[in-house]
Amino acid sequence: MDQRTDSNQNLAGNGRNTADLEYMPGFGNDFETEALPGALPQGMNSPQKCAYGLYGEQLSGTAFTAPSHQNERTWCYRIRPSVKHTSRFRKIDLPYWKSAPNVCDDVVSLGQYRWDPVPHTDEGLNWLTGMRTMTTAGDVNTQVGMASHIYLITKSMEDEYFYSADSELLVVPQEGVLRFCTELGVIELEPKEIAILPRGLVYRVELVEGPARGFVCENYGQKFELPGRGPIGANCMANRRDFKTPVAHYEDRDAPSTVTVKWCGQFHETKIGHSPLDVVAWHGNYAPCKYDLRNYCPIGSILFDHPDPSIFTVLTAPSGVPGTANIDFVLFRERWMVMEDTFRPPWYHKNIMSELMGNIYGQYDAKPQGFIPGGMSLHNMMLPHGPDNNAFEGASNADLKPEKLDNTMSFMFETRFPQHLTEFAAKDAPLQDDYIDCWDSLGKKFDGTPEGTWNK
Repeated sequence: MDQRTDSNQNLAGNGRNTADLEYMPGFGNDFETEALPGALPQGMNSPQKCAYGLYGEQLSGTAFTAPSHQNERTWCYRIRPSVKHTSRFRKIDLPYWKSAPNVCDDVVSLGQYRWDPVPHTDEGLNWLTGMRTMTTAGDVNTQVGMASHIYLITKSMEDEYFYSADSELLVVPQEGVLRFCTELGVIELEPKEIAILPRGLVYRVELVEGPARGFVCENYGQKFELPGRGPIGANCMANRRDFKTPVAHYEDRDAPSTVTVKWCGQFHETKIGHSPLDVVAWHGNYAPCKYDLRNYCPIGSILFDHPDPSIFTVLTAPSGVPGTANIDFVLFRERWMVMEDTFRPPWYHKNIMSELMGNIYGQYDAKPQGFIPGGMSLHNMMLPHGPDNNAFEGASNADLKPEKLDNTMSFMFETRFPQHLTEFAAKDAPLQDDYIDCWDSLGKKFDGTPEGTWNK
C-alpha cells in the first residue's frame, strides 16, 4: 500500500498537509505519540502482540546501564522491524564527506582562515552528495571530536534514506527550507532554526525551497545537552520548552529504496523494497528536535566589561573533562550593548579551544567587512585572533551610549580538539587569502607615556 503522495501536498500515513505539522515542546522529555489510535501500548513496552500487527523495537541512544538521568532510549512500534530495512551492504564513496582523523600532508591547518560562502552549482545535489566537509577533529572510531560541513542542496532524496552510526548532526540552515522525514516524525527547517538528528535515526531530506545551503556540526561524542546555568538560575539562554519534537508519522510504501549508512567514517548502501519510515507510534526521550534561534535569550554585562563568549552557549556536548566540552554550539545574535568604559566587541585572545564560526545573516561586530552570510572562519587552538583595525578603532573611540547590536546572527562550533582542514577547505572552497592581512593596520599606540598615542 502506497500512502505517500506528493510531499508538498500530503504527508504519508495520516494525510496531514505540511501546514499541519505538529510538534511537542520540551528538550530531553519523555514523549509519547501515535499516528493511529491505540497503536501505543500502555503500561508496558513489549506486549506479546502489538496492536495493528506492529513490531515493538527499542532504539538506544546510550548504553543500557547509563545513569537514569542520562539514559536515552525510544520504544518504536513499526510496520516492519528495522532488520528488514537493511540487506547486504555495498561500500560506496562520498568523496567530499570526510571523518576524523583526516590529516592531509599537503594542507596547513595552522593559521587564521576565513572563507566566502561556498557557491551553488548547477549540479543536482542532495543531502549526501551535497555535503562538503571543511574541518575534522578528534577520532570517529573512538567517538570523540567532530567535523564541520557545508551542505549544498538542489534536489530532494527520492526513495533514498540515510542514517549515521557515527554521530548526531546539528543542522544550521543559512538559506533554503528543508524537510527531514524521519522515523519518528517530520521536521521542517528554515534559516534561523536548528535541528538535532540523533545517531542511528533513519531519515530522508526533501528540498522545500531552494537551492539550500547551511552548516552541519557532526558530533562524534556525547550528545548535545543544555549547558548548566550556574548562578544565572532557571531562566534565559535556551529554554527547554522552546525545543520542538515531531509527533508520530509513518509511511506504508512499497518501492525500491536505498538506505545509506555512515559507519566508522565509511559509507555503505543497502537496497530494500519499501520505506523504512514506518514507525506508527513511539514513546521515549531519544528523538529529533528543532529549535528557533530567535527564542534564544542572551545574557550579558549591564555595567562594565563583558563575560567570556561561553555565556552565549546554546548547546554543549560534554567530554570526559568537566567544564571542557567536546563541542559547544554558541550563538551571537541581536542584543543590547550597555557597558560603561568598556571595549565592547570580543577582545583579542588565544584559546585552548578551537573556534569555527559561521554567519547566518547580517554583520558580525568584530569583523565589519569580509565575514558575510554563508561564510565561515577558523581560529584554531592557541592561535591569536580578535577585532580587525576598523572594529578596534570604532569601538575604542565610540560614544558609549546604549546601543542595539541589530541584524546579526552568527554562531560558533567550538571544540577542545584542533580542527584539521580538508583538501576541499584548503583548495576548493573560496578561501580569503588576504584574511590574515586584516590585522596589518593595527598600529603601535605605546610611546612610554600614560596617554599613549591615542590623541596624537
